[in-house]
Amino acid sequence: MTDIIVPTLGESVTEATVGKWLKAAGEAVAKDDVLVELETDKVAVEVSAEAAGTLSEIVANEGDTVEIGALLGRLGGANGAAKSSPEKAAEKTAAPAPTAASAGGASVDVTVPSMGESVAEGTIASFLKQVGDTVSKDETIAEIETDKVALEVPATADGVIAEWLVAEGDGVTPGAVIARISAGASAAAASPAPAAAPAQASAPAATGERPVSPSVRRISAEAGVNPADIPGTGRDGRATKADALAHVNAPKAAAAPAAAKPARDLGPREERVRMTRLRQTIARRLKEAQDTAAMLTTFNDVDMSAVMQLRKTYKDAFFEKHRVKLGFMGFFTKAVVAALKEIPAVNAEIDGTDIIYKNHYDIGMAVGTERGLVVPVLRDCDELSLAGIEAELGNVAKKARDGT
Repeated sequence: MTDIIVPTLGESVTEATVGKWLKAAGEAVAKDDVLVELETDKVAVEVSAEAAGTLSEIVANEGDTVEIGALLGRLGGANGAAKSSPEKAAEKTAAPAPTAASAGGASVDVTVPSMGESVAEGTIASFLKQVGDTVSKDETIAEIETDKVALEVPATADGVIAEWLVAEGDGVTPGAVIARISAGASAAAASPAPAAAPAQASAPAATGERPVSPSVRRISAEAGVNPADIPGTGRDGRATKADALAHVNAPKAAAAPAAAKPARDLGPREERVRMTRLRQTIARRLKEAQDTAAMLTTFNDVDMSAVMQLRKTYKDAFFEKHRVKLGFMGFFTKAVVAALKEIPAVNAEIDGTDIIYKNHYDIGMAVGTERGLVVPVLRDCDELSLAGIEAELGNVAKKARDGT
């Protein structure tokens, strides 16, 4: 019996979430078969079988949080190893072999570039070139994501992509070899049969006339949006990862799609948008900073002379018409509503891994009472006029002072 444990996850990473088991209990596995995927806020890690055998027990279920060295499952004897061998052989036979283009020249390694100070690991986000594609030196062939930056991996020579040594979602470190290029080869040397496979595989990667990169597709799928709706700023109008993040984190006028199943029924007044892993890391660290660091307040001067003159000129007429005094809170509230409409993220909350944007505007008003300061809330201020705001404020202020 062999224990399957959580491996070292990288510098400063102490725990992970069990993402997906790729093998079921009782299933035969071969040595180096990937058994389970672990997710952290920095990298995705695959845990492989150390020997052939049978997955006899799963201890940590999908979604569980586990620490380094924790028990994930147990691997039994080689009862089913022989059974899995033909299956793996069939998979290898079915998998597209490297094209003949690799025979055109010497093999040149493509390595992961330096990711910056204190960044030791990254995740393969997307491949921009497939096996058999012709590339030029310094042309971007892959994208790597870290919790701080997104990196582009350039081709190290002119030639043809001979093979990829990693898959999308794999964790990589600086200097690791991720691909090999057949230097000096051309795509014309590739056999025509395998060429159909990349073309077929690329079909879902294109929406309309614009190609869609895997990183954009992944972000779109997480947020439940159509990648064709993302405005592109990249080459030939292609949507980049930054475009996708900006699009999914911006609020929409309509309610969230049904595919993004909310934990509670939000209705048309709120919209749930799933945060990316990078956004989750930023949110968590900002909250940690708020809990541990000294928070400061900035003050800004605003010229209120025009509002004061307006109030002085019309306050009597305003009172005669609406039977309520014209104060400053109506102006402040209208300004706040306008600002929240312009910057919707301020009018939002974080619920787990989702951001809930509010399509309504409830403003708290501080009211001094004999028992202290209370803050009653004026609902749907965007639907109220200046007179309505002033009247409602008077009502809630009276209730606050009366303790009702």
